[in-house]
Amino acid sequence: MADQARISNLDAIDAFRSALIVFISKTRQTLDAAQDTVKRTRGWLQTEQPQYWMAQIKQRQKKLDQAQAELMSARMSEFVESPTVQQMAVRKCRYALEEAQQKLERTKAWARDYDRTVDPLARKLDSLRDYIDNDLARAVAHLVEIQKILTAYAETQSSASATSPETDG
Repeated sequence: MADQARISNLDAIDAFRSALIVFISKTRQTLDAAQDTVKRTRGWLQTEQPQYWMAQIKQRQKKLDQAQAELMSARMSEFVESPTVQQMAVRKCRYALEEAQQKLERTKAWARDYDRTVDPLARKLDSLRDYIDNDLARAVAHLVEIQKILTAYAETQSSASATSPETDG
């Protein structure tokens, strides 16, 4: 009898298999979300943000032109002693325009470097997806086979012990 395995509970294997299936499902969803985020971010950097900052540059340039016109008008006016307010407005508009130009340049730089920076990380996500889809899916199948084998073994052991003749001593 020493060469027999004692199988008392197969529920642990079933619980582990179920937890593994849930893990695979949630991991796939998370990987899909991450890949979608990478694509959306690429589009945002390459199209949306440059358009936004170019529009901001135009808008801020118009405000600067208007502030400069007001400053020129104030300098020519007999009624304004010191055009300090208009000078401050011009400085503020110049700063805002420079800020928008810098942000456009940074956005373009990020867009140029995005694929080089993100692709190695995205490839790691692909290898994780491969592991999830192949290796862990095989693990679930192996667990099903293990359950079948152990169930059959437990049944043969219980039927063998039920049919074995008992000896009286």
